[in-house]
Order: sequence, then C-alpha cells, then structure tokens
Amino acid sequence: MGTAGSSSTTASGTNEWHSWARSLLASHVALVLFSTIALTTILNGPPSPLLLREPNATIMRLGWTLSGPTYVVLGALAALAHATGAVGARRAVALFSIASGIALASELLGTSTGLPFGEYRYTPLLGYRILGLVPFPIPVSWFYMLYSSLAIVSRLRPARDDAATRWKWAALAGLVLLAWDVSMDPAMVATAHWVWGAGDAFHDAAIPVWLTAFFAHDVFYGMPLSNWFGWYVTGTLIAWLMLMITPPTCIAQRIAPSRLPLFLYLANGIMPVALCIRDDLRLAALLGGVAMLLPFVLAWRARVPAMPRAVTRGAA
Repeated sequence: MGTAGSSSTTASGTNEWHSWARSLLASHVALVLFSTIALTTILNGPPSPLLLREPNATIMRLGWTLSGPTYVVLGALAALAHATGAVGARRAVALFSIASGIALASELLGTSTGLPFGEYRYTPLLGYRILGLVPFPIPVSWFYMLYSSLAIVSRLRPARDDAATRWKWAALAGLVLLAWDVSMDPAMVATAHWVWGAGDAFHDAAIPVWLTAFFAHDVFYGMPLSNWFGWYVTGTLIAWLMLMITPPTCIAQRIAPSRLPLFLYLANGIMPVALCIRDDLRLAALLGGVAMLLPFVLAWRARVPAMPRAVTRGAA
C-alpha cells in the first residue's frame, strides 16, 4: 500500500510539472510567433504615423523592450519545469545553474577579451546587461537550448553512463546547439542586438597571421570563424557537465520519451530564420533552417522506449 501511494504521488507531481511545462512552452511559442510577425511586418522599416501616437508609441516601446527577454525566460521556465518533472527539482536546478553559470562566464570572458568567440559587444536591446556586458537572457537561453539539444541526442544515440558515451553525447549536443547559431548570428547582427568588432586586439597582438584571421576575418555575414569554434567548445563543455549531473541513461529513460524539448528547440529557430529571409540573408536562412530541421526531424522519427510508468502521463 505504501509503495502504491508513493508511486501515485510521484506520478501526480510529475504530471503537474509537465503540465506547467506545456503551458510555458505554449506561451513561449506564442510570443516567438507574435514577435516574429511584428518584426517582419509592422516593425519592418520606419514606424507608421499611427504607431508614433500615444498610447501606441508606449505599447510599441514596451513590447520592443520586453518581448525578447520575456520569451527567453518563458523558454527557460518551460525547460526547468520539464526537467523538474523528469529528473527532480534538485537536478533540474543544478542543470540550470551549471549551464547558465558557465555560459555567463564564457560570455563575460568573450565580451571582455574576445576569447573564445572573437571581438564583439552586446547592445541594450536584449535587456539588463550583467556587469554592463552580457544581457541576462543570453546565459539563460544557453540552458534551455542545451537541455533541448541533449534531449535530441538522447533519441539518436545509445545510452550508457561511461566516460566515452558522455563525451560523445556532449560533442553531438554541441553540434546541435551550434546549428541554432547559423541563422541567429546574422539575424541578431542585422537587427543590432550585438555587434562584431574589427578584431583590433588580435591584429595588434604578436600572433600568426592565420590565427589573427581566425579571430578577426569576416567569414559569414560579419562573423569570424572563431565564433562557431567558441560556441562548439563552450556548448560541448556545458553539455558534458550537464551529463555529469544527469547521466545519459537517466536522460534516455526520463527525458527522451517526451517531445516537448524538441518543440522548444525548433521554436527558437523561427525568428532568426524569418529575420534572415526578411533581410535577404538567403544563405543564412537556408543553412540555418536545414541545420535545425535535420536534428529535429531525426529525433522526432527516432523510436525511443516508453517513459517509465511513474512519468508516462506527464510526457509532452
């Protein structure tokens, strides 16, 4: 009797957390779609006289300021709620803390020194900047996109808890995450959310010419090759640390059967691809769309074992 009651309580708690996750994901997707439609229609170019009148001007200003940070926070909360229902609150908070913390450290290092991403800076458009450098939504977004990336990997690769498997999973999750940046970086540069520098620090340093080019030469819509290198290395490291908290077998058993993280991942490709199309960045739109669709489709079609009974009803 005691075991049955405990199992029922666990299932009920899991169902509740996954219900919250679905609601938060729906809000996240709705705001992504709303913002994307606005940016590609009424906010594409100079505002009309109607939008400059009050209270329309105030509404537009607040929407422009709050929509981006809000949809990022909603995405993070969706992932956090989903993880809580799947692996428990303690592990979920640990995943959030380690992913956001390492991402923040890497972004602070990058905006201060140019390593490992290259020389860049964030504008005020993404909200409050930590230490005046990194907008708070940036490290938060690393968390939920890596959570989603690991969920995708868990549907594609065999799960074992040995060191080799952890590194293989982390390396693949780093690639899945990197696919997001293919369209996002050109889109965010085009909309002035961040700006790439000329790489003066690298030009002035006594380093080989090829290394200077790696960190400073424009290879893709203003971005140096070092950016993708930095994304991949940082993403792989964070994914590996997340796997130390929640091993592959745990993710395969309790997260992989749910498709919610897959939708969370794909939803975040909508706006950057749409903005690239709007601004005629055709190669970025094409490559970015394909790069994100491929892991999504493969993970969607993959056959995974059913979620354990205690958490089956909470699956998305």
